[in-house]
Amino acid sequence: MTAGTVRGFAAAVAVVLAAAAAGAQESSNVVATQTDWSVFVEESPKECWAVSAPKEWAATDRSDRPTSVRRGDIRFFVAYRPGGARGEIAYTGGYPFAEGSTVTVEIGDARFELFTDGEWAWPASPEEDARLMEAMRRGQQAIVTARSGRGNNTRDIFSLLGFTAATTEAERRCPAG
Repeated sequence: MTAGTVRGFAAAVAVVLAAAAAGAQESSNVVATQTDWSVFVEESPKECWAVSAPKEWAATDRSDRPTSVRRGDIRFFVAYRPGGARGEIAYTGGYPFAEGSTVTVEIGDARFELFTDGEWAWPASPEEDARLMEAMRRGQQAIVTARSGRGNNTRDIFSLLGFTAATTEAERRCPAG
């Protein structure tokens, strides 16, 4: 993903986050809810998203002691755009990540590293997106760990119940061609 794509992705996601913050069930952008995942659709330009928030999260300080931290929205996204993104995965932890750090996603025995840029993290390639997507379809939960610019560590647990149905619905609503 290029810097320009990152900025465009972040801007589009801001719309989804705003809708989620306003009450996802009442938003006109939410078109379906599949257990723990929701499907959002934007019409101009046409974009579809499967989105989930963590079921639980925790933070520790540099000495690995539990700590209280303030975070913005914490979300896992999968994007689809006609003629563009096909299952592009992104994560936002609700804070700026430590410079040069990576985010780790664990699903069962599988482990994935996401590169970071500000408050966003992505797989390094379309092939890594596909590998992570397949693991998410087979798994029950995703455990995401990251380090903030302040040195705190976070651990977010996302349910994967409804992931396959939500991504299938998002892809159906934003077909490839």
